[in-house]
Amino acid sequence: MGFTGSSELEAAERLELHLNKYYGNNKFSAKADDWKLFLAIDCSNKSQALAIEKHIKKMKSSKYINNLKQYPEMIDKLLEKYK
Repeated sequence: MGFTGSSELEAAERLELHLNKYYGNNKFSAKADDWKLFLAIDCSNKSQALAIEKHIKKMKSSKYINNLKQYPEMIDKLLEKYK
């Protein structure tokens, strides 16, 4: 299972808050307590982050996310596309 989302916090900080139930226990993602950071993309602004998040979710593919990690040039293209 994976989670794709954007945050104005650093990825590690956002993950820590989630693991410590800062956001409560009622959300779907709160049911798991073993989340690990797999990939973080540093965006230049919130609109870019939301556009890239939407793009990744639209792909509906864990293989695509694995490829983003394996081939960093894919991330560079996304950052350029959604400038």
